[in-house]
Amino acid sequence: MSNASMFKRAKRAFVIACGAAALGLSIAGSVQAQSALDNVMKAKEIKIAIPTDFPPYGFVGPDLKPQGLDVDMANYIGQKMGVKVELVVVTSANRIPYLQTKRADLVISTLGKNPERMAVIDFTSAYSPFFQGVFGPKTISIKSFDDLAGKSISVTRGAIEDQELTKIAPEKADLKRFEDNNATVSAYTSGQVNLIATGVSVAENMMQRTPQMGTEFKLLLKDSPNFIGVAKGEDALRTNVNEIIAAGIASGDINKMSEKWLKRPSGDLPK
Repeated sequence: MSNASMFKRAKRAFVIACGAAALGLSIAGSVQAQSALDNVMKAKEIKIAIPTDFPPYGFVGPDLKPQGLDVDMANYIGQKMGVKVELVVVTSANRIPYLQTKRADLVISTLGKNPERMAVIDFTSAYSPFFQGVFGPKTISIKSFDDLAGKSISVTRGAIEDQELTKIAPEKADLKRFEDNNATVSAYTSGQVNLIATGVSVAENMMQRTPQMGTEFKLLLKDSPNFIGVAKGEDALRTNVNEIIAAGIASGDINKMSEKWLKRPSGDLPK
């Protein structure tokens, strides 16, 4: 065999080997990217991040166990998947990192969808209604965001109301950021701040407990239904959860959860 023929054969073998290696890497990468659902079904357990400082979505009941709409939704998904649910308690600030570091398979924690979050995680269809606003006593007149100048407002660090208010609040507004929702509410009810920026359900719960404060809705920050967070690339798990949500909406189960915890229908939820 001539040297030229040997060279051609060697070159062809090298090209085939490289192609096979690249295909193997591509397949391995695809399997790895889609491994969350397989891992959950193999372990017969799913880790779901939930809040315990955000009633009525998530809070600690008299039996010291988590309860609320988000907790019910987590257990509902586990039931429909036929797996055990491990509830992982998170705050607004660490819920996305928990998902990114695989300490949770899903995040069901009053999670609104925005471009910043969509860049780092994926979302299912919406499972419950929600909106954020600014609330305060009737004695303080707030007609526009300009009226927030010179006012102190408590807000939970990293929450969607923090992000939205930061964008539109005047420079002279004093945003007081707290690490969890309980501290945010406490700062307002104890008189440390003039106003509070939070979700409507939290505000309603707070107003029921402190009627003497005369708190009322002031400004709408964002209409933001809640979605379930899924790690980037975990399309199989996201599709599975979307099917559960769609079936839950069709059967009325999702609406029952909303009526139970929010005292209002779920309404038309975006996909």
